[in-house]
Amino acid sequence: MGDTYRLKLLQTIDELQEVQQLEREVWQMDPIPVHQTLTAIKNGGMILGGFDQDKLVGFNYGFSGFAGGKVHLCSHMLGILPAYRGRGLGEALKWGQREWALAQGYRLITWTFDPLESVNGYLNFSKLRGISQTYVRDCYGSMSDALNQGLPSDRLLVEWWIESPHVQARQEIPQADESDLQTIDWKLNEQGYPYLQDDVVTEVHLDKEAAYIPIPVQFQQLKRTDFALALDWRLKTRALLEALFAQGYAAAGVVRLPGQPVQYYAAVKRDRLSIDFAANTL
Repeated sequence: MGDTYRLKLLQTIDELQEVQQLEREVWQMDPIPVHQTLTAIKNGGMILGGFDQDKLVGFNYGFSGFAGGKVHLCSHMLGILPAYRGRGLGEALKWGQREWALAQGYRLITWTFDPLESVNGYLNFSKLRGISQTYVRDCYGSMSDALNQGLPSDRLLVEWWIESPHVQARQEIPQADESDLQTIDWKLNEQGYPYLQDDVVTEVHLDKEAAYIPIPVQFQQLKRTDFALALDWRLKTRALLEALFAQGYAAAGVVRLPGQPVQYYAAVKRDRLSIDFAANTL
């Protein structure tokens, strides 16, 4: 899991002001007003703080959502100081959120993430055992922060069915040899960056049990070096994932192969998953 952190539900105005300062450090943008977060946590929402001793170094913010006649927890923000990333805090905050949500009667937690951010994808699908069957084009419109500036803010909607066998097993997708995977083909350009060919969507075999969609491991570095290639990845992975979702697949895992500049989303037929999609009865 990494380092050990103290987790605590944040409820006072002083604590929420600490969250605001952390937001500024993480995203370099104006934080959510305290009157909004305070109202949310008093009405079915929560903010869970992660502490290194007495220092707030990360938080997870969620509020009640409603769709299809059923209530779920919308996990809107997960923020961690740069020095604490990759050290197990994000995973700890999510499992802490799950424990709280189950106690409140929630059965489903949702959130969005950029499908080209490989670390987030690995956390969401392989470690937490979330799934996605919904691709949202340009979800937040034009964004000006360093991570999102310039590209369409496409997102995958993660569904975390927190009481399902799929999640409770907490089993990561096993590593595999490349020869065992039915992968979408990719190549390297002269600069050593991976790219997809123009006819990539025709490679998707919708009669297969699973498809493996590559994404760059170092997307932000690629974006800084070759913006046109970053945009090409955005548009082609959008087309691939939308085609798969429309045919009953869900992204449900990540496969990493040592030394490769890509990792793969494992997209499987939804009916193969150990999830009761009607279980959210709060």
